[in-house]
Order: sequence, then structure tokens, then C-alpha cells
Amino acid sequence: MVSRASKRRGALIGVMLSAVIGGSVQPAIASAAAATDSPATAQQKSPVRDIENQIARSLASSLHDSQWRAQVRTASLATDEVDLQALAGKSTRPAGRKLTASVSAADRRLAELKGLPTSTGSLLRVRLGAPSMRAHLKTDTTPWVAVAAADDDAKTLTAYDSQGRAHTVGTARVPDRPLYVLDIDVTKAHRAGLAVLDKALAAKGLTSQAGLAKAQDTGGWWATKVDAIEVNDDQEPWFKGAAEMFSLVTGFGLDGKARVDSVDMPYLDYDGTTYYPNQILVNWSNYKYNLADVVMMEDDDGTNYRALATAITTALLTVTDQGTYIPLVNAVLSAIPDSWFTDDPDYVESWYTLAKNSSGRLNGASGNGWMTVDPYFVEEL
Repeated sequence: MVSRASKRRGALIGVMLSAVIGGSVQPAIASAAAATDSPATAQQKSPVRDIENQIARSLASSLHDSQWRAQVRTASLATDEVDLQALAGKSTRPAGRKLTASVSAADRRLAELKGLPTSTGSLLRVRLGAPSMRAHLKTDTTPWVAVAAADDDAKTLTAYDSQGRAHTVGTARVPDRPLYVLDIDVTKAHRAGLAVLDKALAAKGLTSQAGLAKAQDTGGWWATKVDAIEVNDDQEPWFKGAAEMFSLVTGFGLDGKARVDSVDMPYLDYDGTTYYPNQILVNWSNYKYNLADVVMMEDDDGTNYRALATAITTALLTVTDQGTYIPLVNAVLSAIPDSWFTDDPDYVESWYTLAKNSSGRLNGASGNGWMTVDPYFVEEL
């Protein structure tokens, strides 16, 4: 999981849009950093976090029922993450049944806040805080329930006991007391969100299939393939799960419009680990020029994919084909509401001026990651 402390939220959006449009990074960072310094922005509360805290308190209170507590214990020891709505829905205990309605309502509200369709289904998950807690999760122990902190570098967590009382838990070390952590199923939300993003981009003509005819004429198409990739960071907190990464590949399409393609990277779970995906990153038959940029993002609990899609499409639709990229970062940032800066995915890394013949190791612009790439020709069957 990439540390958020080293990436101020305003700056990360500035860098993202700078790469999307191809402009200079520095003006974007300066403008966005100024936006995050606003006291009003810094003090805004996350409605997603509020919902998670409400359910965490309710779950903690429900654990006074020993039989329901045993059901939660059995489920949490059997799998890494437990679908809370499904578990409560199957419970025969009053405490579990009472929890079902509030969890279902919370799941629907969370989908709405994240810009996801109602068909996304349940989102809230509960898990044991750390593997070492398994030994302390005895049948006669009533665990506290906490919400995973949004900040990877948070010094404390707030946990609730079965009486509904709040306790402060330090994050410097894994506590001996077993702790359930409530979180959103980021994998499910991430995949549903990318579908929302792709649909919005397609609706605005930013992911046209104009390259299909070009590929058919040549018997295939040239691609850039990722052979190996790693994100660098040494601050993996015990209370966070695996990351959900995706990249935005941008350039000018054959129709002269700016285009952006989302590329899911479900394997890129942890920092400090080298992955060998052999994944296609860029399909060059879709591009007019031998140039593209890549921006890697990490999904966040508060990510609103509909807002993300609106921001990106608004920015790209102002770009016209003049043979080169046009930096319109300041205009784009000024068009985005200040409140949006508090509800975004995390910027991880970016790569500029990727070309069809690019090969070898490419270090990211922010020094937080690298990848090795090779040109690759995809032949027709």
C-alpha cells in the first residue's frame, strides 16, 4: 500500500491531470497544493468514513451476543475478508438479524457515494486486523471493531467495544487484543468503478475503436508490454489490506481526439515486491502519434468514480489536436470543485513520453516506482 503522507491530495490530482493532458508537472503541483492548504477543505468530513464508523459501532455492540460473536469469529478465521451483509443475513441470532438492515442500507449508500450502480451489491467487509491476532481470538474474547484509517501513516485508530464506547488504538505495533477491521471491498468497488469510468469515457468519444481498421490492415498491432513492475515504499501499516492499482494511458487517438484507456493491475497488491505480469499496457494502433503517458493510481475508500470520470472527460474534451500536447492543467483544476480534492484515489506514479519502441527499465517521474517494458507485436489469429 502506497503511503499517502508523501503525496498531498491536491498535488496528486494536479500530477494526474498534468499527465493526462501532457503539460508541465510543476504548475499543477503548486496550484493543487495551494488548494489543499485551505482550512475549509482540510476540515471536511468524509461521508464514507461516517457510514463506516456507524456500522463499526453497531457491529461492535452486536458482539455482546455470544452465539453471534462465535459466528463472526468462525467466519473471520476461515477467510481473509468476510462479506458483512451476507454473514448477517444468514444469522439466526437477533443481533445478526438486527444488523442486516443497517448494513444493507449502508452498502446502498456507499455505492451511491462512490458513483457506482446499485447492482454493485454488498461492499462492507470485516477482517481480523492482523494474522498474529488469530492466536488471541479466543471463544470467550469479545474483539473491538475499528475502521481502517484513510491515512497509511495514521498514528491511531478508533475502535469500539461491545458497549459502544470508543477507544484509541496505536498503530505503531500490532495490538495483542484481537481487533476486527471494517473496510470496503475495494476489489469489487474498483472493478465496478473502472466499468463506470470506461462507460463515461466511451460516451464522450474518448475511447473510440478507430484503431481496429488500422490493425486489420497490418495483420495485427504493436503494443507496449510490461515485463516487470514495482512500487517502492516501506511504510506498510498492519491495518491496511492489499492495494488496488490501475493506470490511465493517454494520448491522441486516430480521430484527433484525446483518448484515455484504463488498465487494471489487479496483481499489484503490495509495495516493495516485483511483479512479472507480461501485461499489455498500450495498444499503439489506437494512437495517432508515437507518444503516450501513463498515470498509475491506487483506489481509495472514498473514490467517486463518477466524479473522476467527469473530471477527466471535462479536461480532455478541451484538448484539440495541434500535433503536440497542450498544457491546460490550471484551467482544468479551476473547473473542479474544491470538495472533490477530499474524495479521490491516490496518485502513485507516472511515466511520460512512452513510445512504441520504448524498452528496458523506465523509472517513474516521482521516483516511487519503475517498470521494464518491451515492444510487442500482437498478431491476428
